[in-house]
Amino acid sequence: MLMHAPTILAVAIAPSEPWTWWVAFNVFVLIMIVLDLKVIHREEHAVGMKEALFWSGFWIALSLCFNAGVYHFLGGEKGLQFLTGYVVEKAMSVDNIFVFILLFGYFKVAPKLQHRVLFWGILGALVFRAIFILAGVTLINKFHWIIYVFGALLIWSAWQLLQSDEKQVDPEKNFVLKVLRPRMRVTEDFEGPNFFVQRNGKRWVTPLFIVLLAIETSDILFAVDSIPAVLAISRDPFIVYTSNVFAILGLRALYFALAGVMELFHCLHYGLAAILGFIGVKMLISGVYEISVVWSLGVIGSVLAVSVVASFIIPPPNKKAV
Repeated sequence: MLMHAPTILAVAIAPSEPWTWWVAFNVFVLIMIVLDLKVIHREEHAVGMKEALFWSGFWIALSLCFNAGVYHFLGGEKGLQFLTGYVVEKAMSVDNIFVFILLFGYFKVAPKLQHRVLFWGILGALVFRAIFILAGVTLINKFHWIIYVFGALLIWSAWQLLQSDEKQVDPEKNFVLKVLRPRMRVTEDFEGPNFFVQRNGKRWVTPLFIVLLAIETSDILFAVDSIPAVLAISRDPFIVYTSNVFAILGLRALYFALAGVMELFHCLHYGLAAILGFIGVKMLISGVYEISVVWSLGVIGSVLAVSVVASFIIPPPNKKAV
């Protein structure tokens, strides 16, 4: 299924890259996923900080190597587009991490089971992102005015992010928990790493599967912001897709690396709001003035740097400066 979606994408939009590139890239992704599941993390265990930092660095390095290949084979402009899209998606994934922390805490998921949930959740996210990219690029190509709708959506999302308090996010409002869970046969307790169990000839789902569904639906909501944001950087489906995939593949390691220190980056959501607003404006004025990818990357990188530095300089709202 993971290969089927990008293959459809390649045929439907007729990208400039050969179809063999799509096949090769997705074969590589599948190989990495199989290695992750069957070799690297074959045994369920709690992922420590050292391991998380290693794999987070590994995925970032691998992404930059791929970026160098894009520079070499497709040119500097496409290389900058990939890098900018990757940075945007990586920054946006911080919101995903906050939701992961809430959901795992709400369901009291054991640390050794969290990697399994994130593995399958991110695998599903890859499929949904491919579908959303297909839909987004197709809409823009057929109806150019849709770019202004995307721009307005991003500005609205930026405003909502500024108005919201991340600590008030309520897992009970998740669609899966409100609508689907009451209609399922759910076991009272976790059944180890199992998502399903058989009881009296009937299949039951475990709380671990409910967590997985909640994470999947949360990612779909985040994609509503992140996909239009990356489409503002590049209309090339190969660039948009690969930058998303690399950012998502490194999301698990990033979660385990940042889960314990997320409160340190209390100003980051202001930076994310500014980035969404900037990209929204970029889309709205694209018919009059096109902001270059170089400037976009500079603005996005600067905003992220300022928001991270500000998080360490300015004390959190619930703390007083010493």
